[in-house]
Amino acid sequence: MADLLFEIGAEEIPAGFVPPAVKQLEEDLARLLAEARLTHGEVKAMGTPRRLVVWARDLAARQADARSQALGPPVASAFDAEGKPTPAALGFARSQGIEVGALERIDSPKGLRLGVNRVEKGKKAEQVLPALLSRLLSGLRFKKAMRSRWDEVTFARPVRWIAALHGGKPVKVTHGEVKSGRVSHGHRFLAPRAIALKGTPEDYLEKMARAHVIVDPVVRKAAIEKALAAAARRGGGVVRPDPELVEQVTYLVEHPTAVLGQFEKSNLALPPEVVVTEMRNHQRYFAVVDGAGRLTNRFVAISATPVKDARVARNGYQRVLRARLADARFFFEEDRKRTLESRVADLGRRTYQARLGTELQRVERIGAVAAALARDLGKEALLADLGLAARLCKADLGTGMVGEFPELQGIMGGHYARLEGLAPDVADAIEDHYRPLGAGEEMPRGDLGALVGLSDRLHQLVGIIGVGEKATGGADPFGLRRAAIGILRLLLDRGYHLSLGAAIEVTLDGLSGVKLAGDRTQVTGRVLEFVRGRLRALWSEEFDVDLVEAVLSAGHDDVVDARQRLQALAMVRRREDFVPLAVAFKRVANIQEKAPPGGGEVDPALLAEPAEKALRVELERVEREAAALRTRRDYPAILRAVATLEPAIGAFFDGVMVMAEDPPVRANRLALMRRVAALFADIADFRKIQAELPPGAGQRKA
Repeated sequence: MADLLFEIGAEEIPAGFVPPAVKQLEEDLARLLAEARLTHGEVKAMGTPRRLVVWARDLAARQADARSQALGPPVASAFDAEGKPTPAALGFARSQGIEVGALERIDSPKGLRLGVNRVEKGKKAEQVLPALLSRLLSGLRFKKAMRSRWDEVTFARPVRWIAALHGGKPVKVTHGEVKSGRVSHGHRFLAPRAIALKGTPEDYLEKMARAHVIVDPVVRKAAIEKALAAAARRGGGVVRPDPELVEQVTYLVEHPTAVLGQFEKSNLALPPEVVVTEMRNHQRYFAVVDGAGRLTNRFVAISATPVKDARVARNGYQRVLRARLADARFFFEEDRKRTLESRVADLGRRTYQARLGTELQRVERIGAVAAALARDLGKEALLADLGLAARLCKADLGTGMVGEFPELQGIMGGHYARLEGLAPDVADAIEDHYRPLGAGEEMPRGDLGALVGLSDRLHQLVGIIGVGEKATGGADPFGLRRAAIGILRLLLDRGYHLSLGAAIEVTLDGLSGVKLAGDRTQVTGRVLEFVRGRLRALWSEEFDVDLVEAVLSAGHDDVVDARQRLQALAMVRRREDFVPLAVAFKRVANIQEKAPPGGGEVDPALLAEPAEKALRVELERVEREAAALRTRRDYPAILRAVATLEPAIGAFFDGVMVMAEDPPVRANRLALMRRVAALFADIADFRKIQAELPPGAGQRKA
């Protein structure tokens, strides 16, 4: 056994391309080796901007033998009475490329049959690896790939060298005009000469380290974090936490060096988000904050090359940032010459979506929906501020600052509102209505921001789906999934007991002049089903899928209520008696569903069997308890109370024939089942829950 080492050297690969390529290399090599019947040890891939490398330890010297068997016709029908082969035997032998006499008699599960046992001897690894590694290289996929003058090959960036070694011996691989060898290259400037490799991961990593290349991204990231911290300390602060930027920079350099710089203190008069965004997004500089978390006029840049003269490098970084911040300051000062209110009319000249109209129509609809939601929640006192926040929430789209930094929309609106002297809650709402932007993002600070954000996303979701657009597979150009998840997170975070159906109807009211792809009922159904899919995906990451499905099947119009029911059901599932309870409830639900619609009240006079009389007594007790608990939405207590019915339900099914021949008796027993089902039908559909009694248990009357 020997190690396999495969390195692809290229021009600078975009940072976002490297991690997926590393993952694909690792997975694909393991899969291809398995398909090739080559046993191996650890498969590991790594990457930098200039190289992707993968190795497999202890690779077998040759393939395992492959055994196969082909079965033909039964022996009884393969030969005639004289023992001569029939057409069936002749045809099978011909299909296998052998004579009839070479066929074997094989005892199979279907009886004695003619057949062929073959053994394909495994080839040596060096015979298999060239084609295997060629497939590995050509199979790499990137968001965008480049073609050189060799039209048949593509890669993220032009390939400059390939190193392929097995047991220290070169493996022949070709990519366009590049042929593999045993040579790699170090840092572009610090160690550009060819480096001969022995073919082991240890030798490779050691030689790359001496050539100023940290191949392992985990080690490289740790080195970056250490360098950032040390540089920030020299500047009297700490690096502002930014894991995403650290991850990005990790795949931009092979040998990180930190450079501490500074900018004019006067730029601290700009909103901190502007300064940080300028440094982060345009220059990939790390902001430095003081002990209280306040932005300082220092930054740290990560250089891909150790600098001979730190002062020269620092001046270069500072010069670029100085120009960018001067532009930002110009936009900021120009924007402040107009109020947000004066910019609202400009929204009428900005198209939101071709069939949904302008941004001005959008904010008018957002305001109407927000007011309706506030009334439903009993928050009428917010209506005046809510109307203003909704009216101004998109006004900053026309500012120079947002034109330059689109990611600051909302944030700049909040800053401008505060500088104008608007109420703090209104300014916060303008900024917060975009929150949350992602799974780990902050939520709105108050009801104003939450309500405007809800209304904005409802308008987006209902409007876009309403005009016939949809998210399919990985394509979601209108951000429908993000909008739906935002709605759900806002409702849960604020604990709003709102009806989704009613909120959709209110949103549709504002779209009265828009041509919808279907009637209102169809649009509402599509939106609710889309939201249901998001709920199912989100909650299935935390709870058992069958419990999620059971709760959603009982209704998800009130998302907060559905979440409370799911948590209660998950608690009940941990009980030792959950399985018999779930089985009993599933049977109750099945029986009452098959019953004719309607049905009267339970007539005590028609209850003849002791078990059904006892069930009625227990049922009335639990109904009284559950009614009081429902007013508080105390679902754990409701389910605990309902669970006490299980013995009575079990005895009922043991001793009573529900589908009695006497119609009045049958109808009365079905009415009893309906009342039992009503206790849990609005909590969860127990038929969706996976629960089965052990074999032989629960043999009860039908």
